[in-house]
Amino acid sequence: MKRAKITIVGAGNVGASCALWAAAKELGDIVLIDIPEFADKTAGKALDLAECAPIERFDCKITGTSDYAHAKDSDVVIITAGIPRKPGMSRDDLVQTNVQIVKAVSEQVAKVAPNSVLIVVSNPLDAMVYTAWKVSGFPTNRVVGQAGCLDIARYRTFIAMELNCSVEDITALLLGGHGDDMVPLPRYTSVAGIPVTQLIPAARLNEIIERAKQGGGEIVKLMGTSAYYAPASGSVQMAEAIIKDKRRILPCAAYCQKEYGVGGYFVGVPCILGKGGVEKVVEVELDAAERKLLDTSVSHVKELVQVAERFLKG
Repeated sequence: MKRAKITIVGAGNVGASCALWAAAKELGDIVLIDIPEFADKTAGKALDLAECAPIERFDCKITGTSDYAHAKDSDVVIITAGIPRKPGMSRDDLVQTNVQIVKAVSEQVAKVAPNSVLIVVSNPLDAMVYTAWKVSGFPTNRVVGQAGCLDIARYRTFIAMELNCSVEDITALLLGGHGDDMVPLPRYTSVAGIPVTQLIPAARLNEIIERAKQGGGEIVKLMGTSAYYAPASGSVQMAEAIIKDKRRILPCAAYCQKEYGVGGYFVGVPCILGKGGVEKVVEVELDAAERKLLDTSVSHVKELVQVAERFLKG
């Protein structure tokens, strides 16, 4: 049986952590790619991880390089490349820089791995997924963004902390954009089948939701840098669902046309992920308040995409 192949573009904290989680899960051979200036460092990280194999007992080939030829015929490509927003940098400045980075990456990937599924992690997430789709020319089902898996993990973590119970017993759902734009749905959140609204007072639950929305900022304040373990874990969770054709229902930034009345944008929705990428967008009923929050989130996504389009055309 042919071993799966995962390429991770960007060998910084998120990319290197993706490689670690993918190796630990023994998902397949791993290629870690970064720009030529970081070629030696990337090769070193790959070698360091490969030397964990005898201890952690995983079998896979791990390559660190700046040459996209090594990504040939990858099944999944995780794009983490891009710069974080720096003090004094406007949103448009960040979009402009990362559009060019994701554009260059997507062009290279399309040449060597034309049948792969792209998982985009770069920020601003919704605009970068759109960029990867436009540049790669891939069908919409094979381009998807990782944000919801991270946001929902934070949401579930904070609920488990509040109730002092296992995170494994918490099931949750959210829609919309990443971070501030996420739309958690308490009506669809349960603990071992018990509605969370019966276990946590509404005011306290709202505080937990707000903490989840600000989860990335909380990490930055504590560490001075963006989170990387959890974003990487969410990305590899998606890759595993695709590689193993698990058909898991996970919150992802997926292309929605008629779904939720979005009209042709990538937004956070529950999806069935399998070997074809996004096999289906799952639609759930929303009440008036939830619909309003989602519409607001989608409007912000559209604004970001318009900015990205301007720089793509330029």
